[in-house]
Amino acid sequence: MHVAVLGAGYAGVALARNLEDRLPEAVSLTVVDERDTHLVQHLVHRAVRYPGVADELTVPFEALFDRATHRQARVTDLDPDAGHAVLSDGDLEFDVGAVALGAETNFYGLSGVESSATPLKRLEHAERIRERFLDVCAADGRTVVAGAGLSGVQVSGELAALADERGSDATVTLLEREPTVAPSFPDRFRRAVREELDDTAVDVRTGRTVTGVADDAVALARGDEVAFDQLVWTGGITGGEPLAERPVVRANLRLGDSTFAVGDAARVVDEDGEAVPASAQTAVREADVAATNIERLAAHRRTGGDGFEPRLARYGYTSLGWLVSVGDGAVAQVGPTVLRGEAAKTAKTTVAAGYLGSLGAVDRAMAYVQDH
Repeated sequence: MHVAVLGAGYAGVALARNLEDRLPEAVSLTVVDERDTHLVQHLVHRAVRYPGVADELTVPFEALFDRATHRQARVTDLDPDAGHAVLSDGDLEFDVGAVALGAETNFYGLSGVESSATPLKRLEHAERIRERFLDVCAADGRTVVAGAGLSGVQVSGELAALADERGSDATVTLLEREPTVAPSFPDRFRRAVREELDDTAVDVRTGRTVTGVADDAVALARGDEVAFDQLVWTGGITGGEPLAERPVVRANLRLGDSTFAVGDAARVVDEDGEAVPASAQTAVREADVAATNIERLAAHRRTGGDGFEPRLARYGYTSLGWLVSVGDGAVAQVGPTVLRGEAAKTAKTTVAAGYLGSLGAVDRAMAYVQDH
């Protein structure tokens, strides 16, 4: 019996570690990821202003898994019913598996955007954004960030704070097509986020829909444009290899006869019929449900079962709250309470360190707390 986890982001790591405890020793477990380290992706924006933090945000897979085998390869194709994946280094057959490959930046096919903009998904993106922005600062130039979800808010805040530290008059403009920043979040939270952005001197322009990029300017649907020396794109996500589009999966997270999907790789509809937001906290909690279902399905197939498939667990979404950093400030919402200032900053740092600590990366957790 062979179980495979394709991808080792938040969902994949949580799922694999859970399965290590649940699956019998006779069941082999493989984790496929093209990198050799796990990235704490929701903190990547910090590396724009503090490049030294990069080491604290990566944890080697060899330190995360006790019995799982890491296969360093890219997944290029998948048959979720047959339990067959095509990898960059050959084929992989599995009895039960999960897709946890995350998502890619969505450029929506807009003319000139992908070739002009830098996304923010990896540490190399943060490094590229920083290097370009230092040139922008030196020339008192213009940086535009397109997309005011949490990633756009956070990188805008870091850039504005970096310009202030450098004594530069460089401008940071944040564009959002919806009427508010952080549009998918509760009203009190997004109002506090907007106030933090204003305090950080980010030029926020909502109700602006990007239609394309040409001649170092972002064209808008209303007919005007915004010139830039640097463009950062945080405008949304889409599926990557091997799922060109993020498939919809129901509350049991089942993608095919032999495969489940967790995290940003799929659009999850929970047991109440509600779409689940893409976030680290939901990815980790979905992984618990997926681990239960993989354990049950693997046991059924290993023993031959009774002819009927096991009853599968269902995922129900609940929010643990929301955290976002904005330059040297932060906003936190826990239940109905929205915090700003030192309380919010402490909550943000505590959660980040707590996640690293949960992985056993205590040294990285302590270093992150000391640096922040």
